[in-house]
Amino acid sequence: MIIINSKEDILALKESFEVEFKKATGKDGKGKLPNDLLETYSAMANTQGGNIFLGIEEKDENIHIIGIKNPENVIKELFDILNNPQKISLNILKNEDVQILNIEQKNIIWIKVPRASRKQRPIYKGQNPLIGTYIRQGEGDYKCKPECVKRFLAEQIEDSRDNEVLKNFDLDDIEFSTFYAYRNILKSHKPNHPFLELNDIEFLRSIGGYGKNRETGDVGLTKAGLLMFGKQQAIEEIFPYYMVDYQERPRAVTEKRWIDRIYPDGTWSGNIFDFYRKVIVKLYENLKVPFSLKNAKREEDTPIHQAIREALINALVHADYSERLSILIVKRPDMFGFRNPGLMRIPIEIAIKGGESDCRNRNIQKMFMLIGYAEKAGSGIPKIFQSWKKYNFAKPLLYEKNEHHPQTLLELRTINLFSEETINELKSVFGHRFNELNEQEITILATTYIEEEINHKRILEILDMHPSDVSNILKKLTEEEFLQKNGVGKGSTYKLNTEGIRVSTEGITASTEGITASTEGITASTEGITASTGGVRFYKQEEIPKEILEEIKKIIAPISNKQRVKKEIMHSLIIEICKYGYFSPELLSEILKRHKDTIKDYISELVTKGELHPYFSSPNSPRQAYTSKRKENE
Repeated sequence: MIIINSKEDILALKESFEVEFKKATGKDGKGKLPNDLLETYSAMANTQGGNIFLGIEEKDENIHIIGIKNPENVIKELFDILNNPQKISLNILKNEDVQILNIEQKNIIWIKVPRASRKQRPIYKGQNPLIGTYIRQGEGDYKCKPECVKRFLAEQIEDSRDNEVLKNFDLDDIEFSTFYAYRNILKSHKPNHPFLELNDIEFLRSIGGYGKNRETGDVGLTKAGLLMFGKQQAIEEIFPYYMVDYQERPRAVTEKRWIDRIYPDGTWSGNIFDFYRKVIVKLYENLKVPFSLKNAKREEDTPIHQAIREALINALVHADYSERLSILIVKRPDMFGFRNPGLMRIPIEIAIKGGESDCRNRNIQKMFMLIGYAEKAGSGIPKIFQSWKKYNFAKPLLYEKNEHHPQTLLELRTINLFSEETINELKSVFGHRFNELNEQEITILATTYIEEEINHKRILEILDMHPSDVSNILKKLTEEEFLQKNGVGKGSTYKLNTEGIRVSTEGITASTEGITASTEGITASTEGITASTGGVRFYKQEEIPKEILEEIKKIIAPISNKQRVKKEIMHSLIIEICKYGYFSPELLSEILKRHKDTIKDYISELVTKGELHPYFSSPNSPRQAYTSKRKENE
């Protein structure tokens, strides 16, 4: 429970939550509800909830306490309006959601608007949802488009979106290789299950894939049966925007380039059960987690395997397949990402706590549970969070976006928050100053290092602290130049401050006994120099010893005036340069006069081939550098 005692507490709240300030003094100065209050109430209730403060004026990112002389009268007016169905569709406020606060010896009113439940949305002003429904975007309230309102109404009515019986869709629309694979898995998991004795249609009926509409008499596949076992063309007849997509990306950065991909391309069924079976194998490949022992035997299915499986199934069973957005699963060296169309049906904090479920596709969920692939309803998300905590990975990031298409995203980072490497990397960035930090400050810096960018709300999710305490820590870390702040208010983000970092080049020994750099016709023959690479890293040209810099200039001379150079030649040049030490991608970009992203692509390919070796095993280290010489202990 958040307690507000000061102006600073209110400003801290604004960094993480939806907050709206309204003067609400009225013509006589004693206090009156503003005309646009119901629009803000509707918008917050239909989105993520929020906080409305009456008696405060906001100017230039600062707030001024104005106060309300008769707050009790204003609160009575508020509840009178909210309980009037002619004014608003529903009152979801309780008495404890409205408080009178005394700040700077003035009374203000704090209204905590909760997120409306699926059954309550849309909350709309007046009596027509198509013109009176609002949503919150950024820091403003906007009228819902008719498409958005219809989505609210559909979600309100349909407890499960996948149980509809499809007229004229039958076993001809089933991919039987998928269907029989499912039956065989059930037989292996539960060999004595009574469903196994049934014929195909009765089996499908029993698991929710086939049914009868008792109002119309139509008999056929359900949406669940079609999505789970259907042929691609049949699925797209019912779900024209249907798309499932797996991408493996080579680098720990946000990009669209992929090195492996699975999507409905006509070479396989395209249904979600086959997608699951193909993708789970890819997600498990090269998964570096310690195995555990159970009954003195190695247990291959570790909590991390279980968490990844749960996350994949979670995306499939909660997706809104009618939306114009794909299910997207991403695998990167540093993380797994899961995106499904559609917002969550319960608040995120409740989903993380567990015990409550409101699945959008309940039949599909039951199908996965029947064969032992999914946990009981309401336990999947908590298990993911618990598994990640067990291995000290950065806390999973579960969030929603609704700017263009409603979507839910889950990011699972696979870097240990307090590993020796993470701590050593932070120490190498900040030196002796790092030793003066407390545990909370180290946690914030480690999270920023792993995730590259954080905000106030993310820290609140990780640390059990008051918003104003988080604000004070972030302010301190920014003032002491551990973090760099970008933006203001709720849009503020923080990155590690790596400006002005210098690496000592002492201890470099350069002999003058022969090196030949052969790069497909490029020969840089000199009377020799051999550079010891014992951990020496270069980030700027002025850090490179003069004699080494001269040799590098000879290596790149043949391409110095060429705009286009074959990739194989660029690879050779990078390898030759990196024999002299560890070079950052930015420095290589500067030396070779090529775009940084292009150089990073070359580096990624060379690392994959074993031609280059990173200094830090963490791919997104802000001080990452690469050498072509192996460390002495390798």
